[in-house]
Amino acid sequence: MPEVTPGFPRVHVEFVDPDDASQVFRCDLTWLTSNFTCIFGQGCHGIYKSSPDTGCCTLGAHFSGKKDEKRVAVEVARLTPELWQFHPGRAVKRKDWVELDDEGERKTRTHEVDGQQACVFANRPGFAGGAGCALHALALSKGMEPLETKPDVCWQLPIRRTFRVVEGPDGSQHTEISIGEYDRPGWGAGGHDLDWYCSSNTEAHVAVEPVYVTNRPELIALMGAKAYDVLAQMCEAHLRSRSQLALHPASPR
Repeated sequence: MPEVTPGFPRVHVEFVDPDDASQVFRCDLTWLTSNFTCIFGQGCHGIYKSSPDTGCCTLGAHFSGKKDEKRVAVEVARLTPELWQFHPGRAVKRKDWVELDDEGERKTRTHEVDGQQACVFANRPGFAGGAGCALHALALSKGMEPLETKPDVCWQLPIRRTFRVVEGPDGSQHTEISIGEYDRPGWGAGGHDLDWYCSSNTEAHVAVEPVYVTNRPELIALMGAKAYDVLAQMCEAHLRSRSQLALHPASPR
């Protein structure tokens, strides 16, 4: 099977946040030096067999908060029918692209087209403006980074940032910020119900450069520029060591 089983050995590195001594980064070098890349439209099977053309956009995107939704709203207003297949053809209203889930949480709308369910911003194959995320296309057309136009959860995947408070043996405390792979278990119990998943799949580990290089803008947004520079140096040292310890099993040797 092309997808490797979660739970394999990993190498982590820890260092103090250069911008905040009360924070410590814990970064997964196994993931960050892997050859993963998004293969949407280039072999991605979609997380559900019923929607193979829509990648991980099938369920829509939950907003991380009001600030996230407000930022995306500014970009949605800039979309045109040439970039967004499902543009309403008039001034866009919030109800055109926002809905509530079963728990009352706000997210991007989803709808079904030709039997495939997906986010309202997911342009389908055959659209003149190109298949894929309309907000991603907007960023590229304006010379912006996609993280500036897309909901937080969309541009962060499949990088996962988590926080926890760690207490030392002397009673001191610090915030630990983990930067790693958003693998199946990261989705909770529902992650095991996905028909296909990319981050641990050999089919998606085909990049020429490692994750810490290809996802540099996203990592800077999640960590800060100074912390990213420290991380990059550690990733480079790990690669130079040619260590065979805890390599990502989905990446080519």
